[in-house]
Amino acid sequence: MLCRFARLLLTLNSHREGSEPITSALSALGDAFTMAGSMTWQITWSLILGFTLSAIIQAVVRRETISRMLGDDRPATLTKATGLGIASSSCSYAAVAMARSLFRKGSSFVAAIVFEIASTNLVIELGIILALLLGWQFTLAEFVGGPIIIVLMALFFRLFVRAKLIDAAREQALKGVAGSMEGHAAMDMSVQGEGSFAQRLLSDRGLTSVSHIFVMEWAAVIRDIVIGLLIAGAVAAWVPDSFWQTLFLTDHAGWSKVWGPLVGPIIAILSFVCSIGNVPLAAVLYSGGISFGGVVSFLFADLIIVPILIIYRKYYGTRMMLTLLAGFYVTMVLGGYIVEILFGGLGLIPDAGQVQVAEQGITWNYTTILNIVALALAALFLVRFYRTGGREMLSMMGGDPEDLSSR
Repeated sequence: MLCRFARLLLTLNSHREGSEPITSALSALGDAFTMAGSMTWQITWSLILGFTLSAIIQAVVRRETISRMLGDDRPATLTKATGLGIASSSCSYAAVAMARSLFRKGSSFVAAIVFEIASTNLVIELGIILALLLGWQFTLAEFVGGPIIIVLMALFFRLFVRAKLIDAAREQALKGVAGSMEGHAAMDMSVQGEGSFAQRLLSDRGLTSVSHIFVMEWAAVIRDIVIGLLIAGAVAAWVPDSFWQTLFLTDHAGWSKVWGPLVGPIIAILSFVCSIGNVPLAAVLYSGGISFGGVVSFLFADLIIVPILIIYRKYYGTRMMLTLLAGFYVTMVLGGYIVEILFGGLGLIPDAGQVQVAEQGITWNYTTILNIVALALAALFLVRFYRTGGREMLSMMGGDPEDLSSR
């Protein structure tokens, strides 16, 4: 891929030798943008639907409730952390910031990390987009693999991480070194009061809360979604199938299943894209020949991309950052193997040839109709957001969580 990109840059700089290199370079760029645009159109309605459902859930779950329930690392507590994470943010940066906030307020470190895993990899919108781009089997694999990785991560900490290291991490966390999306992590826009769930949700305060959460969630992840789509479009357009077939050992069925979960997280780390943004690239990788388990390990590795590793170092210190990197990588690889074996045994692994990376062009079909409806809904949320003081909230997304929570 890097060689191909380098050749593209060379052709852009060789305009003195004639118009063909420029035409070829522009054509290559056009192909990448076309693929990215097609993928964007294909998933727009599912993203809006997912963020709407997520906003509705967050509108009735208070974040104060979370910190009170996660004081230890017993199985029951970790189960609660998983459930609360599912009902929380899908932005990896906000989830990482929220996990540190919980840890500072008394949560156990393992429970905070479990919350972080669930709030980025077990959320509604991720499941919807996985089903749309890769198939329902991958949605099921994500929700089966997530608990498996959570259990493995808890075992990793119990067996290999000493209390002294966790104490050092807490000492560093209490310093409050700024990371990313701190303000968003602290914002609690849930609706409380009397009445049924429907009454609270359909009240003026409820609709305002949903619109605020919806827009803020989009603001938190839009960068990663755009970057992910552009990377996936470029990879799909520029990287030949032969490259992926060689990298993923497609000529050796047995070894490819061993290699896939090992290389999947490494590709994710180098792609710099997190959470939902890496799903389009996962579709490209699977159509290119990576194993089913490799896709699962790739998807969960959004929590160890380079920018987040830097944040871990700020939050918890270098030793804990390296511990998290090792723990996440090992558990993701093992989780990929387990999912591969389970789904292979049940005959639930789809043929990679059936994965459609992107529809060609826009046609009048169900995708277009759903996109029109979804975009109209998003526009209504956006109007209500700005009419009810949302502009000020956007400016606070990068603020200090403690300052914001005291407002």
